[in-house]
Amino acid sequence: MRILLVEDTLDVGEAIARRFKAIGHSVDWETSGAAAADILDSTGYDLIILDVMLPELDGFEILRRLRRAKSPAPVLVLTARSEIEDRVEALDLGADDYLVKPFDFRELEARARVLMRRHAGEPTNIIQCGDIILDRASRSARVGRREIQLKRREISLLEILASRPGRVFSKDELLQSLFGFDEDVSPNAVELYIGRLRKKLDCAKARIVTLRGVGYQLVPDDTE
Repeated sequence: MRILLVEDTLDVGEAIARRFKAIGHSVDWETSGAAAADILDSTGYDLIILDVMLPELDGFEILRRLRRAKSPAPVLVLTARSEIEDRVEALDLGADDYLVKPFDFRELEARARVLMRRHAGEPTNIIQCGDIILDRASRSARVGRREIQLKRREISLLEILASRPGRVFSKDELLQSLFGFDEDVSPNAVELYIGRLRKKLDCAKARIVTLRGVGYQLVPDDTE
């Protein structure tokens, strides 16, 4: 999934970005509020992690603009200020959740999972398509009772496809979801990961279908 992190404290931003990238998410990290606002004008995200105290444009104003534009993207606000007024303001402006610094990274990951899950309309961390079962929390996948070994981007690709069975994802959509702005990748990278994932799901009761010139979809075998 693609995450926008807006955090100007370098050590905090580096730690958050590294943590989410390590489990397979694509992270775009901005330290300027104004730069983040510009990106949000043209790019969609599965989650926005937003600090309140930012240079040029604070988190409250970014949040205000985001909701004024009717963006449904879930927003997790980070703040060093524990006053109830700040938390109430963030929630009233459209934040979905907040964390007060300092925080435990395990809690940050758990809250992020909840928001992305809710955004996708899923009640639990478990995603299933056919006999493919993916656990968002443990970042693991099974075909029936057999665990399959997937690399972090393969897990992310499966998460995208399995969260909306039958939906066709274009190559550009998958490219944007799997890779951040700072990664120089070829469009052929999507075909490479699709091929690898397809091999590992070879015996599953669901298959990745290629619609030439359109995109890819994950379809359970009982689909007519």
